[in-house]
Amino acid sequence: MPVGQILGQQRHGGSDPTYKIDFQGRHWRGLGTPEGAATLMVESRLRDGTVYAAAWGEGADWALESVPALLGADDDPSGFTPHHQILADVWRQHRDWRIGRSAMVMDALVPAIIEQKVTGQEANAGFRNLVHRWGNRAPGPGHDLGVWVQPDADTLRTIPSWEWLKLHIDPSRSKAVVMAARVAHAVERTVTMRPDEADRALQSLPGIGRWTSAEVRQRAMGDADAVSFGDYHVAKDIGWALTGAAFDDDELAAFLEPYRPHRGRVQGLVNLAGLHRPRLGPRMAPRTHLPA
Repeated sequence: MPVGQILGQQRHGGSDPTYKIDFQGRHWRGLGTPEGAATLMVESRLRDGTVYAAAWGEGADWALESVPALLGADDDPSGFTPHHQILADVWRQHRDWRIGRSAMVMDALVPAIIEQKVTGQEANAGFRNLVHRWGNRAPGPGHDLGVWVQPDADTLRTIPSWEWLKLHIDPSRSKAVVMAARVAHAVERTVTMRPDEADRALQSLPGIGRWTSAEVRQRAMGDADAVSFGDYHVAKDIGWALTGAAFDDDELAAFLEPYRPHRGRVQGLVNLAGLHRPRLGPRMAPRTHLPA
């Protein structure tokens, strides 16, 4: 089982303070579970073909019970048939890859909101600043490893507007986070809904559109049909990788239609294989009008 490739779907950039890979290749996560904070460690033991997990903190039992789904036990790829040779080749090379399900909606929603309409550099910095300023160190050995837990909904609701600016998170994104935190219990219940119902419920929240909803459903619900429409790169990269021509969102939607209910699986496989159009232009510069 490609543990790293599956768990990596939950990571938000290389500097995600809630996720760490140690020198032994073990994956450490700081989680704010429904039963309290937890540190979860997952290790792939290749010699005997097993996966070992351990957890610490008030939410340890919940975290351990979540591991099978987190590693894709609920993901069913049956019926997925690649219609394009490049995609078929990728699928053949990664037949054990699955889409994991964290069952933690706010855990996925907060960083997704922070990632809206900004460069990756700015998004990663904003999330890192939020967690370091308002989150907590993970319990047990996670503390010594420098693993953090995101701030909970009660904390998010109390962060004043000027503090969000200091985190380099502008009002449009910070208001969306705070509004979601005010109805966090209802937000978490979307994990029990059908994907289409969850999509409608998430998009009914102020500041949450189809891109953010898809990002959340991919991670929290393991929705294999969720596609990140509206992303700056996704449509262009999938089109370039599979046809040689960059797509816009409408072209991507038409192209992926035959893949229902596995459209998100196509996106995941293209990303997993590192297929993207050449980056020839200069990087987008982060904005400088907000406090550092």
